[in-house]
Amino acid sequence: MQTGRKLISVMCVVALCSALLLSAGCETKAQTGALSGAGVGALVGGLANMHGSWGATALIGAGVGAGLGYLIGNEADKKDAQQRQTAQEGEVKPLAGTTWQVTSIVPKPPKPFKSMISSFRQDGTVLTTVTHTDGKVETATENYRIVGSTLIINKPDYVINSKFRMDGDTLILDNGSSSIVMQRVGG
Repeated sequence: MQTGRKLISVMCVVALCSALLLSAGCETKAQTGALSGAGVGALVGGLANMHGSWGATALIGAGVGAGLGYLIGNEADKKDAQQRQTAQEGEVKPLAGTTWQVTSIVPKPPKPFKSMISSFRQDGTVLTTVTHTDGKVETATENYRIVGSTLIINKPDYVINSKFRMDGDTLILDNGSSSIVMQRVGG
């Protein structure tokens, strides 16, 4: 019985250390929080039920920890974004001075539109112009910055983290709940 407990303890410590080491490569605090939370949750879950099905409780702990870690990290990303008034020069490349038109969104947005064009400015703001099917035009200005392969778009009340990839004149964004393909129209 003692050997089983020691093995479980060692496995949980290894899981925690692995999560902490892997989190060093994360690009956002939300990603780091999710990974660290999963490791801590697995450790706590595994140790909480060492006499029963420790694997199941470790998995539950990992899931809960990942969710809580992501939420905490995402709030930290929001706070960081709000504290930044202007993006630094290196944080806006390679999108600064370019304009893109949406060619597809998956899944389709609930409110259809005729066109959507986003202009990424040198000052770290992005101006998005949406022309609706009824001809109504709306514009929105948001802040943006780039960290590694993550495009962070924010206003005081939200932050959107999207993985992005440029392939010539095509820009592909994926925020986890939707994927957007854009075509360069300027810059």
